[in-house]
Amino acid sequence: MSLKKKLLLPVFLWAFGFGALQAATPETLVIISNGEKIGILTGVTDGQRVEVDYYVDDNGRGPKHHESILLGEGDIPVSWSVAGTSLMGANVSESYNWQGGVATWSSQADEGRLKLEAPKLYVVNDGSSWALGVYARALLKTKERRLAVLPGGELSLTRIRDMELGEGKAETRVTVYRLAGIDLTAAYIMLDEKERLFASFSPDSVLIREGYEAEADKLLLLGSELSAELAEERQKALAYNFDVPVRIRNVHVFDPESGKLGPLSTVVVMRHRITAVIPVGEDAPGPEDQVIIDGEGGTLVPGLHDMHSHTSRSSGLYYLAAGVTSVRDQGNNNAFLLDLLRRLEAGESAGPRITYNGFLEGRSPYSASHGIIAETIEEAIEAVSWYADRGYWQIKIYNSMNPDWVATIARAAKKRGMGLTGHVPAFGTPDRTIIDGYEDIAHINQLMLGWLLEPGEDTRTPLRLRAMARGAYLDLDTPKVHKTIDLMKERNIALDTTAVILERLMLSRAGTVADGDKPYLDHMPIGYQRYRKRTFVPLKSAQDDEEYQKGFQKILETIKLLHDNNIRLLPGTDDGTGFTVLRELELYTMAGLSPAESLRSATIGCAEYLGTDADLGTIERGKLADFFLIPGDPTKDISEIRKARMVMRGGTIYFPSEIYDALSITPFSTKPAITVPGLAE
Repeated sequence: MSLKKKLLLPVFLWAFGFGALQAATPETLVIISNGEKIGILTGVTDGQRVEVDYYVDDNGRGPKHHESILLGEGDIPVSWSVAGTSLMGANVSESYNWQGGVATWSSQADEGRLKLEAPKLYVVNDGSSWALGVYARALLKTKERRLAVLPGGELSLTRIRDMELGEGKAETRVTVYRLAGIDLTAAYIMLDEKERLFASFSPDSVLIREGYEAEADKLLLLGSELSAELAEERQKALAYNFDVPVRIRNVHVFDPESGKLGPLSTVVVMRHRITAVIPVGEDAPGPEDQVIIDGEGGTLVPGLHDMHSHTSRSSGLYYLAAGVTSVRDQGNNNAFLLDLLRRLEAGESAGPRITYNGFLEGRSPYSASHGIIAETIEEAIEAVSWYADRGYWQIKIYNSMNPDWVATIARAAKKRGMGLTGHVPAFGTPDRTIIDGYEDIAHINQLMLGWLLEPGEDTRTPLRLRAMARGAYLDLDTPKVHKTIDLMKERNIALDTTAVILERLMLSRAGTVADGDKPYLDHMPIGYQRYRKRTFVPLKSAQDDEEYQKGFQKILETIKLLHDNNIRLLPGTDDGTGFTVLRELELYTMAGLSPAESLRSATIGCAEYLGTDADLGTIERGKLADFFLIPGDPTKDISEIRKARMVMRGGTIYFPSEIYDALSITPFSTKPAITVPGLAE
């Protein structure tokens, strides 16, 4: 039986059991990423009742569940249930009902009960993309296309344009909308003339009605264009550039080399570069032709790095607001990334500096769906050349790559002036990847799995994350651990840690806010808040819970062990919010590093590794003006870095409070006093 038939079978069985649906026609949409079909979404509507099946398999991960929806007046659901599994295989059981003037809901994130004379639109927590069509149709029935929603927040719908897709008899007129208020980024969707969901799309993936898959590339381009237009609007509104010196007074400068704060000083910036760092007693009276910013005794910290980013159009502002001014992109949609780089260089988009790596995957049933997938060693070598010609810094290898090809790929990359990083290919070992030519390993779990897995276990599946529970019983003082660390020391191998993403997965518990999310989550849109309050790993017993807890503590112990052995730690997140970079550094301190050591790793340490330390990593005369202002002393409390008041990226000024306002996030700080020639603020 084909995959598609298997996926549709639950729908037809449901229809068989409820005769009214036997004549109903399924609406089927397919999910496409990097030209690969990775999922399917099927809905059957019978009057006011809808049955939905959702299946995604992307690199061994993806939600798989069934939804039942009952629509009431104004196409507002009065009942909605979801049952199945989520991204990493955890069980999902969600329900919402409005009956007799009372709304009740229960999900992984929360539960509630509220008296309501009429039903309100409910934002489902573990739903599929079918929900986008439900929300849009409800919003279209309102005058202002805005609705307050349960359990909180507000959704809005903005009409963008009309267009036609398909050819001949298949040509369909659609309307493009921007749906905002659910998550960190707005969703772009298409409705047909009957207001049925035709597509949703971003710059790197597409959900589209079956039969129109040939239009996917057109939608990817449209997603890129629309997100670029929005990014350009925000850049114009939020970025401040001056052709006169900017004088930042009354600040202490954090020096990552010494780990200390300097005396109260003035830092002067002219366009892109720092022109002076002057102790307050030696600073001249304020010239009238300069921009003056009062740091009020706060601290300037060199811009942070995220060494494991998958950059998106929207991630740029989130990064900058968190003081992250440089990232290493560890694999992306190549066309999108190259276009984004051009826009960043032209000043059209806001975002950190990007060192970009080429994603190289092998072909298997578990292949990731972006970058370049090589089916032969010859294709892998061609991919290396393709990336080298376009200025990529390293090749990043992924799970399905044949481990026997790694040494050959490493030689080809080195010949073209590039390095090699990535996951440990399935059925390989960290030790072998080091010997074969890796310069750093991506993810601490990829390193530790070499000590936890049995021969033949397949890391192309979610096992590469679930097996970290075995860390509860790992002895770090064993020959196999010492052998790997000795190899890393001998060959100067770094580790891109991404401990924060493992904390999120291993310690996530339904209905609770994880420690790493507590400082910011209640500032965020309702959909994102609820998304974070869920269990991402299967927990079948109290023992499972305990093993994940202890396994994560072993990760922290491993970070300290590596640090004590002078292994370079590269803070990375596998995320794009900026908040996770800040948490990664907090985790370093929890592991036993001092706040100053943690900050060094994310500033000059990363710049040294990337070879950019002549321009970045410290705040000195002649260097690029990449830094951020916080009110307190991060050497005493690393969490002070969460309170950025101003960020400079190459002399361009951003105020996080203004960024967060634009992104519908409650700000975390106020901007400092600024005086502009001819205009006082």
